[in-house]
Amino acid sequence: MGTMIELQSADGTQVPAYEARPVGTPKGAVVVIQEIFGVNSHIRAVVDGYAAEGYLAVAPAAFHRVKPGVELGYTDADMGEGFGYKTAAEALPAPGVMQDIQAAIDHAGQVSGGKVGIVGYCWGGLLTWRAACTLSGLSAAAPYYGGGVTTDAEIARQARVPVMAHFAEEDKWIPLDSVEAFKNAHPQVQVFTYPAHHGFNCDQRGSWDAPSAQLAKARTLAFFKQHLG
Repeated sequence: MGTMIELQSADGTQVPAYEARPVGTPKGAVVVIQEIFGVNSHIRAVVDGYAAEGYLAVAPAAFHRVKPGVELGYTDADMGEGFGYKTAAEALPAPGVMQDIQAAIDHAGQVSGGKVGIVGYCWGGLLTWRAACTLSGLSAAAPYYGGGVTTDAEIARQARVPVMAHFAEEDKWIPLDSVEAFKNAHPQVQVFTYPAHHGFNCDQRGSWDAPSAQLAKARTLAFFKQHLG
């Protein structure tokens, strides 16, 4: 359904992205932010899914500045490799990959002619939260189990747009007490937890939980319908 395109960031860097367009006029746009495994077949399927719901959807290659063309699976070795790229990306001088996400938001808004939401998973959930707090052109944000979102430094940020956050109750990387701290600090954020493990949205991972994934997607679609049209 989708195609690879090139985005141009503020510093002139050309960043690949996977884009899918809906049939007919888009009702808005959704920027999809990858896990630590790159813009792989799962993320492309997520993009295609939002396009099927009527949105122009685009997923920028968030690792492009540290390693072009990353497309990993979900083995332990893949996880280790992806974590290394994430560490390198987080160490980039500011604004780092955030300027690439801004380029995707700008592109999505321009091409769709509508409002723009953002959704991200794992590391992409963290970047989604940061985007909601620091970037322009967004109307809604939905981070999924964002690693680091519940740390003190991230809790201290303030969202500029409505946020719906999804967390897993059995997530060994994001303790529930830290989710509670995030929720208490941001009463305006809709926070949902699910009886599942980290990565429950991804049907290519052993942690996939279909009922939780379906419920979170339904909530996110209703949230985007409310704020994006």
